[in-house]
Amino acid sequence: MLEEFNVDQNTLVHAWQQQLPEFLGPGDSAEVLADDSDPQGLRVHINAAGHQFYSFDFSCTYMDPREVKVELVDVEKGGQTVNEQNERLQEMTGDYVRHLHECAQALHRITNPS
Repeated sequence: MLEEFNVDQNTLVHAWQQQLPEFLGPGDSAEVLADDSDPQGLRVHINAAGHQFYSFDFSCTYMDPREVKVELVDVEKGGQTVNEQNERLQEMTGDYVRHLHECAQALHRITNPS
């Protein structure tokens, strides 16, 4: 049985907004929003550094106080959806997923304080 997750979504959004930049590369920026369809979820929009104008949208859902599920929702270049199957975008996506998991671990002080 999964442990109950009782952290206020607004608290999570604020904590992620503060913590996530520490895990991103120089020049990357992120916006963290509450997922209106999931009280235990967040939406993360990352603008990649550089002149390629890539942006990545992720859904992050807390499965329990210690585990977050991260899913890629969309990749855009200059505002247009692109096929994320090319090797470079797969690598970038993997890096961002890892950074999101690292951020979630750093926030265990909030999500799993025991």
